[in-house]
Amino acid sequence: MANNAFGIDLGTSKICIYNHEKKRVFVERNMIAIENKKNVIAYGDSAYEMFEKAPDNIVVSAPLNNGVISDIKNMQDLLRLFVSEITKGNYKNSDYILSIPHDVTDVERRAFGELIEDSSMKARNVSVVEKSIACALGLNIDVKSSQGVMVVDVGYNTTEISILSFGGIVKSKLVKIGGNKFDDLIKATVRKEYNVHIGSKSAESIKMQIGDLKRAGEKGVVYGRNVASGLPVECFVDPVVMENCLKESFLTITDNVKELLESTPPEIGANIFKTGIYITGGGSLVSNLCQNVANGTGLKVNTSDNAESSVIFGIAEIIRNKKYRNLTFEV
Repeated sequence: MANNAFGIDLGTSKICIYNHEKKRVFVERNMIAIENKKNVIAYGDSAYEMFEKAPDNIVVSAPLNNGVISDIKNMQDLLRLFVSEITKGNYKNSDYILSIPHDVTDVERRAFGELIEDSSMKARNVSVVEKSIACALGLNIDVKSSQGVMVVDVGYNTTEISILSFGGIVKSKLVKIGGNKFDDLIKATVRKEYNVHIGSKSAESIKMQIGDLKRAGEKGVVYGRNVASGLPVECFVDPVVMENCLKESFLTITDNVKELLESTPPEIGANIFKTGIYITGGGSLVSNLCQNVANGTGLKVNTSDNAESSVIFGIAEIIRNKKYRNLTFEV
């Protein structure tokens, strides 16, 4: 594999890129801002700063939805800009490995390969790896020898639940619940309980503070618009109320985990019982989600200090270690 190889984990919320030459992981928001339908004026974190604040002539959007590419041109532009920034423009004749969800159609699967092959990036080789496989590698699991591992990857739009054994996927299920759903529930609850309308960015911010606020016995602060008066207001929200509104979504994820376990071959189930469930992804950092899964299944839950980066760490391991290279395939 070329020294200037790249690993790419495309997420609806964030994009992670591993540059093998610099041995560095680059993480930014997967967003692009386009002015007058043609001019790219910002991308990544800069575009996210404009989200929910831009005038009508500037459209700020994410080119991915539910784990698949919804706008291939914007995604190509965004990826080229990111890679060009990392390499100072010296990215041609590089190798690329992209992560893809397991439960996608053949058309959606090909779109990931075409994302680079049909762009101006002039790649030397493009291959893909299933996201749950890369995720397990990023959690320091030797997937080629493991005989039963359950990985629950809670993303922005979806939660991918997979059972792995000997380097392959035995069973997998994609549940359309993730961090974005949590944000919507918080927005609806703040509106109902406090009569305040808040944006998605404020909801995401308070979501990630719930655990710390509960431990400190403090209330969270959000800024929004009073529904009755229409005027801007400061609002203090109870973290317990915020957490309670997420319980139904936590229960849905737990029920899907149990459903997949119930259809798992007994010998593989025995290994999962011994090792526990691995929960990762940015959504897994939300307060009490992992505890709900542990309580609902009666199994040990393993978490990661680098939950948002487990997939890209796994792709980096594939690039570095020839032992795992056959886990990838061309599309």
